[in-house]
This record gives sequence, C-alpha cells and structure tokens, in this order.
Amino acid sequence: MGAIGSAGPEVRVRAGRLRGRMEGGVAVFRGVPFGRPPIGALRLAAPVPAESWDGVREAVAFGAPPPQSRLLGASRADGGDWLTVNVWSPILGDARLPVMVWVQGGGYMYGWSGDPLFDGRVLAGDGVVVVTFNYRVSAEGFGHFRGAPANRGLLDQVAALRWVRDNIATFGGDPDRVTVFGESAGAGSIAALMTMPAAAGLFRRAIALSVPGLFFSAEVAADIAAAVAAELGLPPDAGELGSLPPERLSDAGDAVADKSGGCPQWGGAAYVQTPFAPVVDGEVLPDVPWRSMPDGPAPGTTPRPATAPGVADGAARGVDLIVGHNRDEYRLFMLIKGDLGRITAERADAALRRLAPDPATYRAAFPDAGAERLFELVHSDWLFRMPSLRLAEAHQRRGGSTRLFELTWPAPGMGGDVLGACHGLGLPLTFGNLTEGAAAVLLGQEPPPAAAELSARMRAAWTAFAATGDPGWPAYEPEGRLTWVVGAEPAVAAYPEETSRALWAGHAFDPLPLGPR
Repeated sequence: MGAIGSAGPEVRVRAGRLRGRMEGGVAVFRGVPFGRPPIGALRLAAPVPAESWDGVREAVAFGAPPPQSRLLGASRADGGDWLTVNVWSPILGDARLPVMVWVQGGGYMYGWSGDPLFDGRVLAGDGVVVVTFNYRVSAEGFGHFRGAPANRGLLDQVAALRWVRDNIATFGGDPDRVTVFGESAGAGSIAALMTMPAAAGLFRRAIALSVPGLFFSAEVAADIAAAVAAELGLPPDAGELGSLPPERLSDAGDAVADKSGGCPQWGGAAYVQTPFAPVVDGEVLPDVPWRSMPDGPAPGTTPRPATAPGVADGAARGVDLIVGHNRDEYRLFMLIKGDLGRITAERADAALRRLAPDPATYRAAFPDAGAERLFELVHSDWLFRMPSLRLAEAHQRRGGSTRLFELTWPAPGMGGDVLGACHGLGLPLTFGNLTEGAAAVLLGQEPPPAAAELSARMRAAWTAFAATGDPGWPAYEPEGRLTWVVGAEPAVAAYPEETSRALWAGHAFDPLPLGPR
C-alpha cells in the first residue's frame, strides 16, 4: 500500500522502498531500476533483474540515457544505470487501474524515457497508470555479435514488462490489464513482442502507431555487426567489443550508418541507412510479426523443433490490438533531409524501382501524382503504412481483436501544409504534451485549440481501450475494412488507402536478406 507524506509518496516494490514526488495530483517515481547496469561482466548480455536495496531509495530523477547514436543529437550521460522505469499514478495502493507501458521509438538507434514529450502526467490524469522505461539501442541493444544474445533491446523490454507484472499493483495498477503502446521503432518493438514466446502473458493489449517494416535476417545483421566491429579494428565478438567504452561502440554504429549507402548487400537497410533493427534469429524472435510459423521459418533461420512454441503461441494470443499509421508518414523525413521541393523525376523513378512492388503499376495507380508525391507515397507505404496494415490483417486472421486507424489531421507547425499528417504527429497527441520538445515543430509554438481537442479524443480512445478493450470504433475485418480516420472530425470509414493496399497485397515484408556485394 502506498503512502503519501510531506516528504513525498512512498511505495514498496520487490527490491525495496521508493520515495517519489507529487506533481499536479499525480504520484511520480523516476529512475527505478528494473535491471542491473549492463556493464562489466553484464555488458552485451541478457538483462539481469535489479538488486535489492536497504532503506528508502529516492526516485525523483530519470535514469541515464542508454548509449546511443549521435546522428540526431541525442542525449548521452555517464554511468550504467540505463535499465530504469518511471511510473505516473493518480491513485496508489489497491486501485486496480489499467496500466499503459510506453515503448519509445528512435529507429532502434536512439531514445530515452526521460524525453519531456513522454511525461506521463497528463495521460495518468485520465485514469491510468503510465510506465515508461529505457532499453538498449544501437549496437549495444541490436548489434548481432558472436557470443551475445540476439535482440538485447527486446530482451530489455521483456524484463521491464516482467517488472511491471511483479510490481505495478503497489502503484495502483492492475497487472492483468497491461497495455503496451509505442510509436515507430517502439511500435516495431511491440510487433516483435507479440511474436516472442518470452513476452507471452506480460500484456493484455497493444497500441502500435506507425509500425516500421524493417526486420533483419540473421545473415544481414551479422554482416552489419562485422562492419561495426571492423570500424574498431576488432572481430565481431562480444567479449572484445564489450571491453570498449560504450560510446565507442555506438560511434562505430554511426559510422556504419553513414557509410551504409555503399553496402548494397544490405538492401533496404542500406537504402534508408538503418544498421539496426529486430533480428529474426529463430529463437528470441521466431519470425516477422505478420507471418505465422506454420507457414515455415523465416528465410535464413534455423527451423525450431516441432515442440517449440510458434508465433501463434507467443504473446499475440489473446491480445487486443490497435494499429495504425499517419497519412503522410515520410514528409517529416523529407523535411529533415532537406528534400521537400527538391525531388526530381529521376529520384522518384529510382525510389519506385527500389521500393515499389511493381514500379509501372504503382505509377499508373496515382496518375495525378508528381515526382515528389510519388517519392513520398512509396516511402510512406514501404516504411510504415503497409507494414502497419499488414500487422492488422495478420492479427485479424489469427482471430485477434483488431482495430485500425489512420491519422489524417495535418500538423499545424511549419506554417500549415508543409508536414501534413507526418510521422511522429501522434506523439504529442497521445501524451497531451503539446508544447514539449519536438511538439513545437509539429504543432507550432502556440498549438491551436484543435490540437488540444484532438489530443483529448485520442487519449480517451487509448485509455478506454486500455480499460475495456473497446476504443469506441468497430473491429477491423477484411470485408468492410472499417477504420477510425482521425481528422479534424474523427469518423469511422472504409480504409482510406485502398489504392496502396491493393498495390502491396502480394508483397511479403520478409526479413531483409543478405544480398550480393
């Protein structure tokens, strides 16, 4: 049972007592360890549960960011206390509130739960317990090195969810009503978790915003890992790499990302300069999320014994799912890269040849689209829109309760129509933090009233789903394809991107194979 005194609220978790603070009527606990620091002998290893402590541990500051990419100016900090969770709760003790556990994105290369955009106070005020946490990213979390377990970042996520299962009741949460929610690489992680036997039973519901389709075969992941190690003059062995300072390993990953355009054998990973993603190794991650194991193992993986649990026996069984994407996903990346207004016919043709299932058919399906629009559409479809739809379709076929949405409300930042309903727009709307961090770029320095209204609607849908499994719109099914279209006036309609759906219907989002050099 939690207690609130003049010094701050206190609770007891399995490892010891914690003291947090009250902020706006919500009890907040930050920087709580769920795993031992993965340094020294634990470097590049599977996570190990945190050790207990004596006395009362102050839980008022976020844990340090994990080692990560410098490419987008992400935060770095000294120390190894990366594996920490943060909790916001409106009611401590035996309240049995629904629990929402956030998995942040960042291209599997960066991300920190202390980002002010992910502050859970507003969302917790809507009647849920909110949890955020760190997990290892970049080479530290996803480098496929010899002698190290695959997908350490995903294993960290499983460890955090086990901590939630074991401890959330003392914060007022219901361990039987846990919803994982995440965006971009966080949504890709959730799709992976739904496929992992190790995650079975750790969450009841899932909300995946903008699921990326990038999953690596073990062969391409190992080849990338060898390139990372070569940057350091070492073999790709966990023992030797683990003796280096973590920032050197992360910087080597950045160097490989910067050079990856010259590595055609990595296929799509080289094209989008993404050297890290979940690895379909056949054990930690049995397969891609949209294909069930009875259809056969993923290319390049070792078939598991018939007695091993398949995808249908993993975490996806019995999980209620909301999955969706934004209409104009790739426009944010075009802004970041300086591509808006600069896409030539030649670049559009090259993108169609590289990404589209059939370039001529794709172009003919959008007869009024110019070069820039075609470039944006095919990237949006390949990276996020069609993988998100594919996850919804696969889960529905397996008998899972599935809801689909598309965010079409255009971001008002950057002067109106520049960004459209771009990637990342759902973040401030989901958390209700409309002026924090990147929200200013998306919503403007003074967000319009419509942003607050739409945020309230989205939060109401997410929290209702977390509480009951019903967000307020019908389940997705292959005949009507009913979708919550989240515009200025959200409404239920047939899936708006039917043209793209038909174009990609026969495309397999398989693990990326290792191609010829």
